[in-house]
Amino acid sequence: MESLLEIFALLTDANFIMERGGLYLVLIILFIETGIILGFFLPGDPLLFISGMIIASATETPYPFDNHYFNLIFWEILFMASTIAGYFVGYWFGKKFSYVFSRKEETWLIKKKHIESATKFYENKGGFAITIARFLPIVRTFIPVVGGIVGMNFKLFTYYNIIGAVLWVGSIVTMGFFLGNIPFVKNNLEWIILGIILVVTLPVISQLVFKKKEKEVE
Repeated sequence: MESLLEIFALLTDANFIMERGGLYLVLIILFIETGIILGFFLPGDPLLFISGMIIASATETPYPFDNHYFNLIFWEILFMASTIAGYFVGYWFGKKFSYVFSRKEETWLIKKKHIESATKFYENKGGFAITIARFLPIVRTFIPVVGGIVGMNFKLFTYYNIIGAVLWVGSIVTMGFFLGNIPFVKNNLEWIILGIILVVTLPVISQLVFKKKEKEVE
């Protein structure tokens, strides 16, 4: 646990990022977090916010234009492409190994009723899940895999994959770009990052909880 916290602290340190590949390192981390199951612990939200700060204050190449706003658009497009590619890899992985979950025999981990429930959910609300999962740490790593397992329509998956990436990357990087150099934000970066995670996570969780309670009442 301590090791994970240390990694998290390093990956949310702008100086550490810049010394080890800069925003190219962020591209790789975003791809791993959204495309490889073992990357579920990586801090996508803080990285995007800090990337916005770096873009706003960078005076060197490879950022690569003289105009900061052009750099913002340039890197947001690259970040979006990275996380879109990550989701495609997650979907492919789920599709590739879906046979493991479609076997007739059940195990303590794999229950047919769970697979059937997930399939129905993705048929009805798969687009919502793919889009909103971007804003949920850990969940965003597993959602595309489950989409592949249950065989979500690939065209729909692609559409909502792109929408989710645009909303997630566009909102958080832009916030970092415009707010990151405010002295209060700089001096309280850890709390700001924690606040961002809570702001993007709590509304979704609360909505799911309330909907569940409403169904129980019915």
